[in-house]
Amino acid sequence: MVAAGLDLPVDLLAVACGSHSGEAMHLDAARRTLETVGITEADLQNTPARPYGLAACENARRAGIEPSALQQNCSGKHAAMLATCKINDWPIEHYLAAEHPLQQAITERSGSGGAISEIGVDGVRRADTRLLATQARRAFAAVAMAEGPVARAMRAHPELVGGTGRDITAWMQAVPGLIAKEGAAGVMAAALPDGRAVAYKISDGSNAARQAVMPKAMNLLGVDRDTIQRVVSETRVPVLGHGREVGQLSPLRWLASD
Repeated sequence: MVAAGLDLPVDLLAVACGSHSGEAMHLDAARRTLETVGITEADLQNTPARPYGLAACENARRAGIEPSALQQNCSGKHAAMLATCKINDWPIEHYLAAEHPLQQAITERSGSGGAISEIGVDGVRRADTRLLATQARRAFAAVAMAEGPVARAMRAHPELVGGTGRDITAWMQAVPGLIAKEGAAGVMAAALPDGRAVAYKISDGSNAARQAVMPKAMNLLGVDRDTIQRVVSETRVPVLGHGREVGQLSPLRWLASD
């Protein structure tokens, strides 16, 4: 979208890069993105949901707030998609359709690092490209090394890419220059400015397992042990038995491969 002319303030671009927690700062950023081109949250077409963040979700429930597209974790990127459409004079009514100029541009850009084997529909109704983990790793490495607006935004505002208590936010705050993003069903990708990068997928889609594996991924990237231990202490994944902690998830030995 940046390549197609999207030019947002750094904080708004950061929320467009994330799957946010639905906290007030995230909803405000998504609204402001829409306001830059004179449209409202009524134009969002992502799936209505309650916030992804546990605290934000509970607060919304208690307040009696119904699920909405704005609260859903992808509203930042959908707001950015709408803004990109307006900038290019593309129609916004069907911006999620695979044949729409926006989605065509995104697909073309996504395929620049290798052939796309399949296009499906993701959990928020957008046409989605199927990439191998190796392609995702290379894509993240390219973004991190380019030092462009996307990498700068993620580094400047990791709290808008994720949210309070989220492990991707903690890792970006702790590791200088790191960009990181989790995806649906146990997907993870991260990269450093020198091109070291990692991407993986938990086969059963467990986000808890995805989070527990991240310290090993950081070890493979050469992040120092003290930093890893500090973040692990903040983001550890406990195993509960009868309401109390009886253990924690941790990764088995993992061999790096290309």
